[in-house]
Amino acid sequence: MSSKLRRYEILLPQQYNDGTEIPRKLRGQALREIVDRFGAASFEPTTIEGYWRFEGTLYTDSLSKIVIDIEDTDEHRQWMRDFKERWKVKLDQLELWLVSYEIDVD
Repeated sequence: MSSKLRRYEILLPQQYNDGTEIPRKLRGQALREIVDRFGAASFEPTTIEGYWRFEGTLYTDSLSKIVIDIEDTDEHRQWMRDFKERWKVKLDQLELWLVSYEIDVD
């Protein structure tokens, strides 16, 4: 295993911005896309509550988290950025939260 790994965490919304539920099947497609590309991912189905303000409106989100640990390469970083943009459109979101950071695995 490479000593230079990067962890990506994606907060996946459970509802569209208008409050209607995003079908589980569609959210599952996002997870499967990552697993198909990288071979593994972790999924935290427990609801994470998010609160944020945009143009004077307070939004409340119910989110799940996808976590993936992969080699830290420019190709992987670009794929994850592209994933974020694709799924932001598919889920009709103003934003999707994607964070990454370098990790050491012993």
